[in-house]
Amino acid sequence: MTIDISKQVDWISRLVAFDTTSSKSNLDLISDVETYLHSHDVETFRVANDDETKSNLYAIVGPKVEGGVVLSGHTDVVPIDGQDWDTDPWTVVEKGGKLFGRGVADMKSFSAIGLSLVPEMLAANMKRPVIFALSYDEEIGCLGAPRMIEKIAEHVPAPAAVIVGEPTNMKVIDGHKGIAAFRVTVTGFTTHSSQTDRGVSAVEAAAKLITKITEMRERRAQAADPGSPFAPPYSTMTVNVAHGGTQLNIMAAEATFDWDLRIVPGDSQADIIEEFTDFARGIEAEMRAKAPGCSIKMHQMTNAPSLAPSTDNPAADLAKAITGHNSTDVVAYAAEAGQFQEAGFSTIICGPGSIDQAHQANEFITLEQVSAGTDFIRRLIGRLAL
Repeated sequence: MTIDISKQVDWISRLVAFDTTSSKSNLDLISDVETYLHSHDVETFRVANDDETKSNLYAIVGPKVEGGVVLSGHTDVVPIDGQDWDTDPWTVVEKGGKLFGRGVADMKSFSAIGLSLVPEMLAANMKRPVIFALSYDEEIGCLGAPRMIEKIAEHVPAPAAVIVGEPTNMKVIDGHKGIAAFRVTVTGFTTHSSQTDRGVSAVEAAAKLITKITEMRERRAQAADPGSPFAPPYSTMTVNVAHGGTQLNIMAAEATFDWDLRIVPGDSQADIIEEFTDFARGIEAEMRAKAPGCSIKMHQMTNAPSLAPSTDNPAADLAKAITGHNSTDVVAYAAEAGQFQEAGFSTIICGPGSIDQAHQANEFITLEQVSAGTDFIRRLIGRLAL
């Protein structure tokens, strides 16, 4: 049976119209959602960043009792810079059974569907609540959610489950890799490039460090557990941004590079960092033997934990019962689900759309997936009304 999703499409268009690229504020979107929820007598709570240019928002729809379900979604999106779009990214366009626009898949549609159904939630006289949890800065390292998760743990009656609505084609995901990102700054000693015996090239030192990261990744690839559900089935380390030097005939005074670690549940981040830093200390000692002012410094920019699969996961049981799926799966990308799990919440990922569309030009979600997501939330409402 085909269901009417016009209200859901309207809400998707409403949220996409806000340019919430991570480099910008999300406050206009937050204010709009607040106004809407207040019009339905739903109390809302902001949890802002330090300079109050961005904010999380959580709200309880229904009775303030234990056993509710959190619907978690991030409000920020990745940039459109350098992408060749056929339509205006901030205006949802329907074509060929698809909705096109920045964030339709990753992941405004999930939140839009939930918000569109608030009147139905209230009319259902639910015995347990739906808790909306909208975050900022997920796309740049899951930076915003921890503050909100802390407040939810302190002030909201204990929910039974958290559903993070990243695009999974409505499959139930109970595991994801963690992510940590680092910036390494190498300071060398400048001389003319003909005097290599006196100078220390920061670029050459950085190259040795980058090679070490590659070696660490390849070693793990060779020792990977073939039975691991993750793809690839091991923790990965990559360097995708590097800068250094000023001119070909000058020994480079400084070089920087950023690297990220995508870690499988159960692997030790501490061991990986220790191996790298021990190697870096050796390179730094070689540099200082020539020039005492040389240095290697590493700054951790982000750190989001993995979501570990568990046989005892009420959130997974709930989502499987609603979707009719008999099994769960895992994903290689990182999300805020691990942060909820780390805080003690039973958590899964399940949302409409495909991760293949995330961050792409001409990002789209199919109307079929919007319909499936709407059906999922309606079934959830029915369960919470029992």
